[in-house]
Amino acid sequence: MRINIFTILTLILFVSCKTDPNKQVDEGTVNENKYHSNEIGWTIEIPKGWNVTQRGESQQREDKGLKAINEANGIDYDASGLKQLISFQKDRRHIFAATSEKFILEYDGEYEEQKEIVKEILYNTYAENGIKVDTTSSKEIIDNLEFDLFKITVYGPKGEIMLYQDLYCRYINGLDFGVNLNYINDKEKNELINVWKNSTFQ
Repeated sequence: MRINIFTILTLILFVSCKTDPNKQVDEGTVNENKYHSNEIGWTIEIPKGWNVTQRGESQQREDKGLKAINEANGIDYDASGLKQLISFQKDRRHIFAATSEKFILEYDGEYEEQKEIVKEILYNTYAENGIKVDTTSSKEIIDNLEFDLFKITVYGPKGEIMLYQDLYCRYINGLDFGVNLNYINDKEKNELINVWKNSTFQ
């Protein structure tokens, strides 16, 4: 079971990568402004003005998110098999992150069951940390492939909206492939959605 740990504790100050972006990904390649994953067969354009996130900062985000999930749910989730694909950002609230993890199906409907469990875990993690959220689930087509979409609205202590999070997932080539869009402003939201919806799958 893959848990998209990028959804938790996202309001950390991240550092953008000004060095070789190919050193910041576990799988795939960055060529100029495009990232391609061989395992997924997926290509996405990095929008102008957005920078690839440093691997160390992605790892810090992962560690903090994993700790929050484990503590809130009383579990010991092992994220060692999780691969960081591409992560890029405009600032600390506008982030695109994609991950993959090997997922061996043992019975029909297992992946769908695990998706529902993950949604419950994410909701519970926010609740246990005193953070109010609203969530909705739907389906969305990206380059003729159907993705499960889990939308989260995160509220601040005074009821103000602090962050929107769109989590997409799909089983591809024996992998649990996940994409997370974090945003608050319309301009950056539109940039993120545009590059994601225009990405291609082989």
